[in-house]
Amino acid sequence: MELHALPSRIGQVRRIVSAHLRQWHLDALVDHAVLGVTELLTNVHRHAQPDKRCTVEIELLLDRLTVSVRDHDPRIPRAADLDGADDGGFDSAFDSDGSDEFEELATSGRGLAIVGAVSESWGVRPCGDDGKVVWFTLSAPPSAPPVEERVHVVHVPPTERAYTEYDPFPVLAGHPG
Repeated sequence: MELHALPSRIGQVRRIVSAHLRQWHLDALVDHAVLGVTELLTNVHRHAQPDKRCTVEIELLLDRLTVSVRDHDPRIPRAADLDGADDGGFDSAFDSDGSDEFEELATSGRGLAIVGAVSESWGVRPCGDDGKVVWFTLSAPPSAPPVEERVHVVHVPPTERAYTEYDPFPVLAGHPG
């Protein structure tokens, strides 16, 4: 789906992703997928330039769910480590003087670290000058088709009989039989 990453739209996307996963019988993945897509859309809202347009995709292939968000900002983000180390990305939890005095109380700057913590893998793929795709994967439980019990009774009409007696194949002329 294509959208502008505005706070009012992020809630809608969360509901849509949740509904799709429930329809695919992936209820166990809803919480992590919704948290991850929320963090990615929040990063687009806070950081993407020149605009907040983006595309969200969810894809289920075999046992892997991939959630991706593409925006039009070619800058590549980096995650701040959860232990307080910063690698200089724009997703940083440090205050303006570089100290980490309030690190434990930080409410922003941990988006990609959270995505990394709740997902199996994540990454960024540049799209040239037209932006980037930030994605994460979750392991999907093996899908089991819904079980529907049915009783099948096969009745053989009394006029039919098993093939216990049959005529031998005819001998063809010129072939030993």
